[in-house]
Amino acid sequence: MAFDAESLGLQPTALPLVRALVQERMGLFYADDRLDMLSDRLAPLVSDRGFGSFLDYYYFLKYDAASDAEWNRVMDVLTVPETYFWREMDQIHALVNHVIPQLAARPGGMPIRIWSVPCASGEEPLTIAMALDQQGWFERTTIELRAGDASLAALDRARAGKYRERSFRSLPPELRERYFRSCGDVWQVDPVLHRRVQAWRQINLMNLADAAVVARAEVLFCRNVFIYFSEAGVRQVVQRFAEEMPTPGYLCVGASESLLRITDRFELEEMGGAFIYVKRREKPGLLR
Repeated sequence: MAFDAESLGLQPTALPLVRALVQERMGLFYADDRLDMLSDRLAPLVSDRGFGSFLDYYYFLKYDAASDAEWNRVMDVLTVPETYFWREMDQIHALVNHVIPQLAARPGGMPIRIWSVPCASGEEPLTIAMALDQQGWFERTTIELRAGDASLAALDRARAGKYRERSFRSLPPELRERYFRSCGDVWQVDPVLHRRVQAWRQINLMNLADAAVVARAEVLFCRNVFIYFSEAGVRQVVQRFAEEMPTPGYLCVGASESLLRITDRFELEEMGGAFIYVKRREKPGLLR
């Protein structure tokens, strides 16, 4: 049985209002040619609530005191879970071979803080943990590796640490044998490696307090999320990063994402064949 907006008899009249609310709360932007996707993803939630229109759902999300739990459901259905181990490794190799040695050489033995947001079901932070472990960095310096995502469902999967074949399409087989064990039709991550990720926390980047928490890390992986944001949303999040990140601070975004027209607080630098945005000094705000 289909559960899209058409089959449920939901008219799209108020959908732009819902779109604006989603953009404000989550940063996600749905252009006019993607409104059908937004409609179909939200339609089962509207129906489950017993509403007969997107307008009813809009008023509920915007004004009802009990809507916080519903926003978690919205985040679950709208977040994009596409991820896998050993994805876009150039920046992670640069982290291990260039960034960590620089940070570890600082006087005072301060811990190196790394955040992966959004972490989806955990493949990216666990990839970072594997790469660091391969070079022995966890034994040579103090590293605090944390991960977050807006979706509670994704975080539940990350905390469970169980993965199917699709997640391993780029991971070298010898690393799967070392860090995972077969459990029927899934692979369970090694508990020692899993514990290298010290926290799996719900993070909404459009929430200024959440963005500030992750931005206080020296290294921030925030990859393949800004492609779904409006430019205004990207500016808001990057502004928070620029205000809160230490100096130097290393910001990794996705290969198809660019901040060059967004900010002058980070300089794009090449490190070992990878490109990373680096906060080297305090400078005035975002580009206009």
